[in-house]
Amino acid sequence: MDDELQQMKNLGKTSAQWLHAAGIHNSADLRRLGAVHAYRAVKIKGFNASKTLLYAIEGAIQDRHWNTLSVERKQALKSQLATSLGPT
Repeated sequence: MDDELQQMKNLGKTSAQWLHAAGIHNSADLRRLGAVHAYRAVKIKGFNASKTLLYAIEGAIQDRHWNTLSVERKQALKSQLATSLGPT
């Protein structure tokens, strides 16, 4: 099976399966949603994803290894995630 998500940097079999389960099936879906919303969709499905997946998705969107994201960008993603969660 030629999985478009698995062809993106940082995304392997498991992360692609989680994204598919969350309704994200290709790079266009991922780019449209952005890293924070895609990560939240995976978490809502109940998968035990760490923040590394958040960074991996952002890196995949930017076509770069997640570990090359700046500390500031990683912090911005975490802030956006916290803001998007809103009151519980």
